[in-house]
Amino acid sequence: MEYSVQLTFREEWIDARLAYGIVGAPDYNTLPDFVILPAGEQIWMPDTFFMNEKTAQRHTIDKPNVMIRVHKNGTILYSVRISLTLSCPMHLQDYPMDMQRCSIEMGSYAYTTDDIEYVWKRDADMPVQLKAGLAKSLPSFQLVWFNTSDCKSKTSTGVYGCLKATLELKRQFSYYLLQLYIPSTMLVIVSWVSFWLDRSAVPARVTLGVTTLLTMTTQASGINAKLPPVSYTKAIDIWIGACLMFIFGALLEFAFVTYVSSRNFYRTSRMDAKATLVPEATEQPLIISNNHVDARMSEVWIRQQGLDGPVYILANRRQSTCAMIKSFIQRLVIVKYIRNKLYVSDKSKRADLISRLAFPTLFFLFNIAYWWRYYEVEKVRRVGYYVNENGTGAPVNNLLQAQRLA
Repeated sequence: MEYSVQLTFREEWIDARLAYGIVGAPDYNTLPDFVILPAGEQIWMPDTFFMNEKTAQRHTIDKPNVMIRVHKNGTILYSVRISLTLSCPMHLQDYPMDMQRCSIEMGSYAYTTDDIEYVWKRDADMPVQLKAGLAKSLPSFQLVWFNTSDCKSKTSTGVYGCLKATLELKRQFSYYLLQLYIPSTMLVIVSWVSFWLDRSAVPARVTLGVTTLLTMTTQASGINAKLPPVSYTKAIDIWIGACLMFIFGALLEFAFVTYVSSRNFYRTSRMDAKATLVPEATEQPLIISNNHVDARMSEVWIRQQGLDGPVYILANRRQSTCAMIKSFIQRLVIVKYIRNKLYVSDKSKRADLISRLAFPTLFFLFNIAYWWRYYEVEKVRRVGYYVNENGTGAPVNNLLQAQRLA
């Protein structure tokens, strides 16, 4: 993974051989403070290179954007405008609500620490100066903070000094909210329309389910095409997977409704065909005991031999505690209301009625869990510097304090 940056690179060192003024000399104050050398002038310069560079170029329009300034005390300032493509190991577990920490590393290629020592200039301003408004002008990211540090590169040829500038970038979420999260939510809701269509409207329900499923798959492919393949699960993968599951579940629900409806139809046809062959049943008196009724008792009495014959008790057992609790719940007003609304003799229609309530409820619970998890991740993120509009930074402890500074 990589990112591109355009910057003005400046470095300063002292070369006493190029000093053209002696402190205390009569003409010292009359000499110019510095002179500017042409870009092709051959003087000694540090062999600084960017360690994590992939490609780079200097700007040469209309003239080479290079400045070499020699002060009278031998101090040399070298400035050049360059464009770099730098590698950045990004972690995409929280994509697209992630924050990436990228660095610019520079050091000497041939001179060890015995020859050259790199330090940041910390005289008046910050060593890294940002263009005014840069923190909020990036198209895809927002610069949250930056930091500078020293480092050393140890190789088999020696120890080399280096400097490191760390940038923390927060991805802009509004693009993904408008292009992914809201459209995918609408697709999931559209897939629920099939629950209100009649089960006999097979073309309409199949077309609705397949179209929403293919649209969601195409949208997921377009988002993932912009990302490098990684072995772990990203936040966007969880969202897309859940939306696909709800849409596919609505399609499977229609298949189940069709199967149950067809089975009931053929079963009813067979029962009607056999009804003419069944002899008329003789009636036997069925007596249910109404005396000494106890909610914990369940008795069924039936006479076996005429009205004057003995009575046999077929069932006489005490209900368990679970059965009593179930009976109590079933007598609640809200439970009776829901059962009356959902109770239909047709099992296929009952599946549609249950799905109208179950699918939105589960999707709402998933949204609560999903957004709460990444809301907590956002709160615990640490911020080192808050970047103001003028490009300077101020140390803060967390993101909330940085927002207060804004």
